Amino acid sequence: MSPRLPPVTRNLLIANIVLFALQQLLNDDNTLAVTQWLALWPIGHDMAVNVGGNVLGLGFRPWQLVTYAFLHGGVMHIVLNMYALYMFGGLLERVMGARRFTIYYFVCLVAAGVAQLAVLYFFQPDKMYPTVGASGAIFGLLAAFAVLFPREKLMLIPIPVGIPAWLFVTLYGAAELFFGVTGTLAGIAHFAHLGGLVAGLALLWAWGVRPPRPGY
Repeated sequence: MSPRLPPVTRNLLIANIVLFALQQLLNDDNTLAVTQWLALWPIGHDMAVNVGGNVLGLGFRPWQLVTYAFLHGGVMHIVLNMYALYMFGGLLERVMGARRFTIYYFVCLVAAGVAQLAVLYFFQPDKMYPTVGASGAIFGLLAAFAVLFPREKLMLIPIPVGIPAWLFVTLYGAAELFFGVTGTLAGIAHFAHLGGLVAGLALLWAWGVRPPRPGY
């Protein structure tokens, strides 16, 4: 990979890091205000919360389907997501071009948010907690990498050997489905990850992108 990142990937990295830094720099009350407006809240009635004598209404707003993907829940959360964006984003942007890559990234993150909202609305209507993180879009990038470079080797922790990208993404997707259905690893938006993955595959199919034939 060239040491110079293409513009869309670079700007996405900057935006995520700046907003995470803002989350860390603000005091507790203002951090909650950031979460109030920018995190992805379930669809339904707002929940009133008393913060320092001020009543905040926490609930869904349409723009949260985009803004939630630029907030993160902790240092490890953003480090893993930004590392994946750095590793895959630049390569995919060069292959797709800036315009198509931008469309792809945002379609995946919005689809991930919609999937998360749908699961909460239909299966966990009593849950009132926000979703944050770029993971849904990152799963879309993994899908694109697996389609475009299916035989490239990736490492799946804790397996200590490289496996083909198509198998890596298949196993990862199956694990996310298992964890989501069984409720294992609570606190992770497994269906948002799957939403980004499936949306990415669907968009690539609609664009006529197919895996390279063997020998090419």
